[in-house]
Amino acid sequence: MTKPDLRFLLAHPAHFLALGFGSGLAPRAPGTFGTLAAFPLYALWAWLGLPEGLMLLLVGFLFVAGVPICARAGRSLGAHDPGAIVWDEIVAMLLVLIYAPPTAAGWLLAFALFRLFDIVKPWPIRLVDARVGGGLGVMLDDLFAAVFALAVQAGVWHVFA
Repeated sequence: MTKPDLRFLLAHPAHFLALGFGSGLAPRAPGTFGTLAAFPLYALWAWLGLPEGLMLLLVGFLFVAGVPICARAGRSLGAHDPGAIVWDEIVAMLLVLIYAPPTAAGWLLAFALFRLFDIVKPWPIRLVDARVGGGLGVMLDDLFAAVFALAVQAGVWHVFA
């Protein structure tokens, strides 16, 4: 596997996006840094006043676009889903943020839950991660982690709000 660097990041637009605008180059915990990269993008959407439906359409578009983006970067790196590819974390975290309360506590819980499910990969996330290849596999396991995070997030806010 090729170790990505600044030259790799800038060599192709798919690399730049797959590596989360550079956040995937973090020497430790690139997935965490990639997840954090979703916050300014979501904040921009919220500041622009985008309605929920449009945000969901954008997430869907970014998900579909992520399949070839992540596949291209993975082929160039010589690995299916190297840690430096964080586009999947960004897109999935955007989905979770759409339904998170717009408070520090809401965003912190959304972040913690998504990272928990992305790292632990309970069933069926682990199964998807192991059996679905290519760019779709890269994107799909994080989508499942987002769905788990959304379910727990909804439960927490239902009980404590």
